[in-house]
Amino acid sequence: METAISMARSGPSKGNDEVSVEIKVPQMAESVVEATVGTWLKSVGDAVAVGEVVLELETDKVNMEVTAEAAGVLEKVVAEEGATVGVGDVLGAIDEGAVPAEQPAAEAKEAVAEPATASSNGASAKAEAAPAPAAAQAAPDATPVARRLAESAGIDLASITGTGRDGKITKEDVESATSAPPAEPAPTPAPAPVIAAIAPAPSGDRSEERVRLSRRRLTIAQRMSEVQRDAVMTTTYNEADMTNIIALRKKYRDSFKESYGVSLGFMSFFVKAVVEGLKFQWVVNSELQGEELVYKNYYDIGIAVSTDDGLVVPVVRDADRKSFAEIEAEIRDLATRARDKKITIEELRGATFTITNGGVFGSMFSTPILNPPQVAILGMHAIKERPMVVDGQVVPRPMMYLAVTYDHRVVEGADSVQFLVKVKEMIEDPERMMIGI
Repeated sequence: METAISMARSGPSKGNDEVSVEIKVPQMAESVVEATVGTWLKSVGDAVAVGEVVLELETDKVNMEVTAEAAGVLEKVVAEEGATVGVGDVLGAIDEGAVPAEQPAAEAKEAVAEPATASSNGASAKAEAAPAPAAAQAAPDATPVARRLAESAGIDLASITGTGRDGKITKEDVESATSAPPAEPAPTPAPAPVIAAIAPAPSGDRSEERVRLSRRRLTIAQRMSEVQRDAVMTTTYNEADMTNIIALRKKYRDSFKESYGVSLGFMSFFVKAVVEGLKFQWVVNSELQGEELVYKNYYDIGIAVSTDDGLVVPVVRDADRKSFAEIEAEIRDLATRARDKKITIEELRGATFTITNGGVFGSMFSTPILNPPQVAILGMHAIKERPMVVDGQVVPRPMMYLAVTYDHRVVEGADSVQFLVKVKEMIEDPERMMIGI
C-alpha cells in the first residue's frame, strides 16, 4: 500500500530554494492508529525525488510505502527502524532544493590533473597526471536482518546479489546464499596415512539470533489470544468426496480457461458451497456485538492467504452474486496483491465468514481458529485417496476432511453440523451449484 508523505515546512530557509520539510506519519485507515517504522530506503544525505519511496511503515494489516512530495536531500532521520509511531509523528526531514554533497566527476578529474612542466634541459615536457586514488568500495546495501545473518554465516555481503528494491540485499538473499551448494574444490593428492587419534568434529552452530516481530505478527498473536479467551470455540468435522469436482474441472478446464482467462480451481466451488450453507443456516453468517446478535443478509467471504509477513484475509464481496469465473479472477488478484504488499486495508475488512485452506501445504487434519468478530470458519485440507465403501464395494476415492470451528455462544452444535453437511452436499454434487438448485 502506497501513500504520500505528510509534510510540513519548518525552520529557517537554508538558501534561496532550500527549506526543511518534515516527514510525518500520514493519516491511515480508521482502525489503524499506530505503525512500526519498517525499512528506511534512503539514508541521511541521499537525494530524494518527488514520488520516490523513502521508507516503509508496518501496520497490523498491510505495509505502507511512504513516498516523498518534495525533492531534495534526506536531512535527518528522527524515527529509527523498529520505532512505534502514531499519526502525525515526525519521521525525518528533507532539505528541499538541496543536492547531495558529492563531488562531480568533472571536478574530480580536474583535481587530479597536473600542469605541464619544463624539463631539466629547458624543453617543455608534459608530466603524467597522477592516477586518481581508488575509491573506497561502498558497503553493500542490505537490511539489518540480512547483515546479521551474513555475519553469523560468515558470508561476505559483496558476494551476494540483492533482489530487493534498488538491489538491496534481503534476508531471503542471504538464506539462498547459505543454502547454495559449495563449489567443488580442485583435486589434491591424497595425503599420506597418519596413525594418530582423530579429534572429534566440532559441535554444530549454537548461536542465537534475536529478531523483532513484525507489527502484523504481534497483532495476529494478540487477536488469537483474545479469541481463545473470549469465544467458546468448538469444532465439528466431516469429509467430502472430491470425485465429481475433479471430474468436472478436468472436463471443462481448457474451455473455462479459454473463455474467461482464469483457471477453474477448487476455491470457487467452496465459496459457492459456503454461501449455500450460510443461506441454509443463517446464524452462521452473524456477528456478536455486546448483547446483540447481528445477522448478515449479504455474503462477504474472506479467503486466508499466506504471505511472507503472515496470514492475511482478503474479502470476496457479494460472493452470492458472482460467477465461478468472477470469483476465481478476484481471488487470484487479491492473493497476488496481498503477497506483493499492494492490498488495501479496505480489501481486508468486513468478511462475514472465512475459508482457510491448509491443504495447499499438505495439512491432512487441523482445527482452524476463529477470525473475530465472525462466529465460524471453514478449514479445507489435502485431498488424499482413501478406501471408501460405495454401493457395497470398497473403492479408492479422493477425500478431503472439512472442519468448521464455531463460537458456541452463538451457534448451536446442530446448526454447525447442518451447515457443514450442506457444504459437503454441494461439494459432492457441484452441478447443483452451477444450475442453482
